[in-house]
Formats: sequence, structure tokens, C-alpha cells
Amino acid sequence: MKLQVFHETSYRYEQPVRRSIQMLRMTPAKTQRQSVLNWQLDLPGKATLWTDAYGNLCHCLVLENPIQDIVLRARGTVDLIVSDQGEPEGPVPNAVYLRATTLTSMDAAMQNFIEPFRASVKSLPYKALHEVMLALLARMPYETGITHVGDSALQSFAKGKGVCQDHTHVFLACARYLGVPARYVSGYLHSAQNEQVASHAWAEAWVDGRWIGYDVSNSSDADIGHIRLAHGLDYEDASPVRGMRIGGGKESMHSFAKVESHIYDQQ
Repeated sequence: MKLQVFHETSYRYEQPVRRSIQMLRMTPAKTQRQSVLNWQLDLPGKATLWTDAYGNLCHCLVLENPIQDIVLRARGTVDLIVSDQGEPEGPVPNAVYLRATTLTSMDAAMQNFIEPFRASVKSLPYKALHEVMLALLARMPYETGITHVGDSALQSFAKGKGVCQDHTHVFLACARYLGVPARYVSGYLHSAQNEQVASHAWAEAWVDGRWIGYDVSNSSDADIGHIRLAHGLDYEDASPVRGMRIGGGKESMHSFAKVESHIYDQQ
């Protein structure tokens, strides 16, 4: 399945930014399940390409002249291969993904939620983690405007509602608590019902020698229509844009992503 992606993130400041450094993870890499046919970034300056410790393609964008509007655009075509084989291990040992972070820590309430699944996750991990995903969405229905981008799993679980980032952090915390390596994945989601979607996030768990995707917010496996950009221990490792600036004052940010089926002209 070939999908076309357009992603734009824009920042506007009340005063010119004197200097800005941004780390961009807006370029998908070739994996077992996806092939990048073409891709380009449109940026307000030259960026340096590098690969981080997790194997993600990254760009470092440094802007040293005053600027009041920063617009970052990514576009391209990705061919998705429908497969249930998951992803192979990768450059980082799986045990690393057992480590809790500030965004994926546990508390007593979360432990009480996940403990009933301990035995089934140990004996039938693929099926049991799917049941965890469904139970988590029932416990934390999808709703925007309740949580903040900086909220941890503890905070979003206590609020009882959230979006894909929150669902993913809680799922990671629970899986790791039960001894299952799990990682955060950022990317895009194509839906035949709604082709205009925001950037998406889901979890992957190490099950039966492969990384299997769990999309809690959509109560489904992350295997069809999911384009991966980056992965890591949590949102901070895999967010499409992270940066620092000097000056600028108040900031307003807008992000838009569109994923469409690729249609060829008939000759």
C-alpha cells in the first residue's frame, strides 16, 4: 500500500527568535514493513543528517539569524508491506526497553490495574497484551484537551482520559512492569474513513522474538496504515520536533498532517 504524506509544523513568536536549535525526527527509515520511495524536508535553513542511538534518522537544524516564523515541512511517499512478522531487534538490546522513565513510571493505581494480567501475559503474551490494550482504552477513553504534551503516564492515568501519547506511555509502563520490553513509536496513521489525521503514536512490545505494534487509541494492532518515524523509551526520544531557542517571547504552534492513498495517473 503506497501512501503520500504531507506534514507541516509551524511556530510563530511575538518577537524574533535570536537563535534556535531543533532536533527533527521527521524522516522515516526503511524497515521490514515499510519502504521509503521518496521523501524531502523543506526547512528554513540547512540541517545536518545523523542517526541516533535507536537507529532513527534525525536532522539538526540551527538557525542563527533573527526569525519570527519557523515552518517545518515533510513530504513523501511510503510503501507499506502488509505483514504480521513485526520488526527485528534493532541496534539497541531489548533489555534497555525495560527501563522506566519519568514519563513511564508506575504507581499503586496502575499496578492494581495491570496485576490481573500478569499470568496471562507470561503464558500468552501476544493475546494478553491485546487484552491489556482493550482494557486500558476502556479505563482511559480517548478525549482531546484533557492532558498536556508533558503529562506522564501517572498523570494521564489519574485523569482517566487522554490521547495516543498518553495511552502509549501507560501501556509502556504496564508492559515493562510485567517484564515485557516495550518502546514508544511516533509516526502517521492512514485511515480509509478519515485521510486527514494528526501525527500518531503507538507502542511496540517484544513478543516471541519480534516487535509487535499495539495502537491503544484505535484498539488495534499497529500493522496496517501505520508509517513509523522514530522510536525510543518515550515521547522525548521519538518526538518529531524538539528544540531550544533564545528570545522570541510567547510561542504559538500549529501542526498538521495528511496521509492519502497514492493514486497513479492512468496512461
